[in-house]
Amino acid sequence: MAMSYGINTTCIYGEAKEQGDDKHYGALSYPIYQTATFAHPQVGVSSGYDYSRLSNPTRNQLEKVVAALEKGTDAFAFSTGMAAITIVMEFFSPGDHIIAGDDLYGGSVRLFDNISRKNGYDIEYVDTSREDIEKYIRPETKAVFIETPTNPMMNITDIRKMSEITKRHGILLIVDNTFLSPYLQNPLELGADIVIHSGTKYLSGHNDTLSGFVVVKDKSLAERVLYVSKTTGANLAPFDSWLLLRGIKTLGIRMDRQQTNAARLAQWLKANPKVKKVYYPGFEEHPGHDIMKRQARGYGAMLSFEMESKESALRVLNNVKLISFAESLGGVETLLTYPTLQTHPDVPVEIKERNGITESLLRLSVGIEDIEDLIADLEQAFA
Repeated sequence: MAMSYGINTTCIYGEAKEQGDDKHYGALSYPIYQTATFAHPQVGVSSGYDYSRLSNPTRNQLEKVVAALEKGTDAFAFSTGMAAITIVMEFFSPGDHIIAGDDLYGGSVRLFDNISRKNGYDIEYVDTSREDIEKYIRPETKAVFIETPTNPMMNITDIRKMSEITKRHGILLIVDNTFLSPYLQNPLELGADIVIHSGTKYLSGHNDTLSGFVVVKDKSLAERVLYVSKTTGANLAPFDSWLLLRGIKTLGIRMDRQQTNAARLAQWLKANPKVKKVYYPGFEEHPGHDIMKRQARGYGAMLSFEMESKESALRVLNNVKLISFAESLGGVETLLTYPTLQTHPDVPVEIKERNGITESLLRLSVGIEDIEDLIADLEQAFA
C-alpha cells in the first residue's frame, strides 16, 4: 500500500509509490528524455508516448510532483507563467465577461488588455481584497481571476469566501499562487478551480529557467487544458522540466529560510525613518493579515516598501551591492525591483497611482543569504 507523504517528502519524490515501482535503473535524478518523438512497437501499439508536444516522461514526472503539492488531480507544465495564463484564457469565447483583480502582475494586465480584449473578452478589474464581487457578476460572467497576495501591493483576497460566490454562480475561480508557492498555500483546497504558477519563481528557485503551471482538481478541466496545450504547443521542454524537478526538491527549506529573512527585513524597513510604508502581510496591522493567517501556512518572502521620494528609491536601487537590482522573484538570491518601470510599465499611470505603484515604491524578493549581510547591504545603500 502506497504511503502518504508530507510536503517536504513530496517535493523530493512526488506521488507515493510502491516499492520496486522504479523503471529507471534506480536513478535518484529523474532521467531527461531529450527526444522529440517516440517509436511505435508496431502499428496500433504505443509505448504511451508518441510526441513530446503531447507528453514526455520527464515533463509528466514534473507535472505529477506539482499536482501532488497543489492537491490537484492534474498539473500541466508550460514554457512560462504567461504561457500558462494564456492557455487558461483560451477557455473563453467572445462576449464572455471575466472579473480580474485590480492589482495583478503587469504581464497579466498586458495580456488581458491587449490580447484578451482583442479576442472579444470583457475584462473588468475589481479590488477583490475589499469589494463584494457578487455585484459585478452578470449572466455572461465566466470566471474570476485573482492573485493573493497581489503583485506588488501585497493585498489579500479571501479565497474560501470568493469560492463560495463563484460556485453559487457557476463560474470559475482562477488563482495565481506564484507568490506563496504550494508550500505555503493551496488554493484548490480552499475552493479554487484552477491554480496558476510562474514556475520560474519559487518552484524553480534558482533564476535559471522559465516555466509555468496550470493545476486543476476536475477531470473535465484537465481535458480542456490538455486539448488547448497540445493544440497550441507551449509545453515545457524536457531539460527545463528536469531543472524544475531539481529545484522543487529544496522548495520547503528555501521557503522556510526566505520567509524568515523576509520577516526580519520587514521589521528593519519598518523601523527605518527613510521608509514611509512597508507592505508585508506578516504585520498584524496589515488589512489582510487575519485572512492570510487562516488560508496560508506563512506570510511568504515578498514585500514592498515606499521610500520618501523617487530620488531616494533610485539611490537605493543604484547603491545595493549584494542585493541585485533585477526583475523576477523567488530565487535564492535577494532581488530588488522597481515595479513602475520593470514589472508594471504597461499598466496605465492612473491605475498604478490608484493602486499605490508610485515612483518611490520598491519590491523586495528575499533570498536565503545570511540576514546580517542583507541588512548590512541595505544599510549602506540607504546611507
